[in-house]
Amino acid sequence: MLRLQHVSKNYCDFLLNDISFELPEGMIMGLIGENGAGKTTCLSAILSSIHYEGKITLFNKNVQDLSMIEKQDIGSVMDENCFSDHLTITDIEKICRSLFVNWDQSLFFQYCNDHNLPIKKKIKEFSKGMKMKINIFTALSHHPKCLILDEATSGLDPVARDELLEVFYDFVKDGKHSILMSSHILSDIEKIADSITYISQGEVIFSEPKDDLLEKYVIVRCTEDLLKEIDESKVLGVRRYGYGIEICVEKQAVKEMKSESVTLDDVMVFASRARKEKR
Repeated sequence: MLRLQHVSKNYCDFLLNDISFELPEGMIMGLIGENGAGKTTCLSAILSSIHYEGKITLFNKNVQDLSMIEKQDIGSVMDENCFSDHLTITDIEKICRSLFVNWDQSLFFQYCNDHNLPIKKKIKEFSKGMKMKINIFTALSHHPKCLILDEATSGLDPVARDELLEVFYDFVKDGKHSILMSSHILSDIEKIADSITYISQGEVIFSEPKDDLLEKYVIVRCTEDLLKEIDESKVLGVRRYGYGIEICVEKQAVKEMKSESVTLDDVMVFASRARKEKR
């Protein structure tokens, strides 16, 4: 459904460098990385809101060539409220009804009612999390094929985040819709994503199925001497403490050593530490 091929964007103080990855139909991809890694720049390129080098195709067509009607097959939610604080949910629905060809009024109000959003209150009275829900439900209610989410679960409590993850899962379960989801809440990504793309300092470090990634690595506690015996190319990252060393390493390289399973947080933290040490 979505493919990035050698996408680059050069700012005076930042380079998004040769980004390539692919998101198939029916899949959810988690886009992860540190602050300033290039995630939002990457999403902005996909949405054609910035100029870039390289090629991005969506629905088997260059995104820069999509018609206005075809662009309505994209639902996007960025990390900010896109509606005036003086509007109500009813006002927003009327606006969207006139903007989107496939707008679904009943679906929109169903989302709002199911998630206890007050229809007649002004947006300025909403919490950050409630505002984010409005953006998400608006994006879903014009029946897009691809959903682009930038920190869409930020500002939400754990219960609300879990409820939204169920909504996202329902969106893709027919195998014809996809989600590219950027988030710093890696527990959410770990729950729902099928694949992970990790961007650091403007470069893709890896892009692979989530389950393969979490199965590939383990955490091992060892000494400096034991570390020297392990193939350096198999070590994702090292964390040194006063009492010893923790390493995130490929499971096959430490078969005989006691190990622990990794989380997505572990993988990102160790990979980030390794890149900082190489600077």
